[in-house]
Amino acid sequence: MDEIAALVDFATRHRRLFVLGGAGCSTESGIPDYRDEKGDWKRPSPVTYQAFMGSEATRKRYWARSLIGWPTMALALPGPAHRALAQLEASGRVELLLTQNVDGLHDAAGSRNTIDLHGRIDTVRCMACDTRSPRSALQIELRRRNPGWAMLEARVAPDGDADIEGRDFSTFDVPSCSACGGLLKPDVVFFGESVPRDRVAAAFAAMSAADAMLVIGSSLMVYSGFRFVQAAVAAGKPVAAINRGRTRADDLFELKAELPVGEALSALVLALAGDAPAMTVPLTWSHSIGVRSSGSLGTSTQGI
Repeated sequence: MDEIAALVDFATRHRRLFVLGGAGCSTESGIPDYRDEKGDWKRPSPVTYQAFMGSEATRKRYWARSLIGWPTMALALPGPAHRALAQLEASGRVELLLTQNVDGLHDAAGSRNTIDLHGRIDTVRCMACDTRSPRSALQIELRRRNPGWAMLEARVAPDGDADIEGRDFSTFDVPSCSACGGLLKPDVVFFGESVPRDRVAAAFAAMSAADAMLVIGSSLMVYSGFRFVQAAVAAGKPVAAINRGRTRADDLFELKAELPVGEALSALVLALAGDAPAMTVPLTWSHSIGVRSSGSLGTSTQGI
C-alpha cells in the first residue's frame, strides 16, 4: 500500500481529525521555514522574548529587519495545503486545526475551526496597555520614520524577517504605542515566551473530541507542538504525519508519509471525495492562486 492509500485508509478509519500544522504548510506559499529535513536549524535561532523585551538594541534590529521582510508575509497567498485543509474541514473531517504558523494563511484559505497556537504576525500588541493594532499600519509608520531603510533589499527569512547584518541599527526609529506610549511587540509567541493557557486548553479539549491526530509539515522540535502528540498517544489516539524529514515524534506515529504536504493533502481530498481511486490518485496538484477571505491578511499593497 503506497503512502497516499495509507493516508486515505487512516482518514477513513478516523473521521474526525485533530490536525497540527507547521511551517511545511506555508513553504509552498513562499514563506521560508526554520529547519532542514534533519530537524536542525537552517539559520541562527530566532530572537527570544527575554532579549526583545530587555534590550532596545534588539528591538531596533528586529523592527529594521521586519520592515524589509514584512512584504513577504503581507503578500503571501494560501497554497495547496491550506486549501486542502479548508476542504477537509468543510467535509466535516477536521475537529480542529491547530497551527504553529503565524501567517494567517489557513484563515485566508477558508478554515474556520482554527487556533493560532503561536499568535498572528499581522497584529501588533502593546505590552503596556494590551491594545492590538494591524501590522500593516505599523509598516506605514516604520517606512515614514525610516525611509532609507525601506529602500534596502535583503534575503527573505521566516516569519517576516530579513537577513540584514553588518549595519548600525542604533539610528532605526521604532514607534511606541499611539494609545499609551508603551512598547510594541508582534502578537506572536516568541521563543522563551509561554503560549496563552486558554489556547492550550481549547486545543486539548478538541483533541479529546477527535478520533485521531494528523501532523502536517512540522518537525515537532518545539515542545509547544510536540506535547500534543505525546498527549494523543497517552490517550490512546493514533497519530499520522505528513512531513519530509525527521521529526521529534517519529517513534510515536502509526503512519508517516514523507511527501510534500500540498501534494499529499490534495490527493487525500480527492480520494476521500470519491473523485479518484485511492491507489491511482496522481501525486501532482494545482499551483493556482486562491482568493483571500475577508478575515485574511488582506491583499492591498498599502503599508507593505
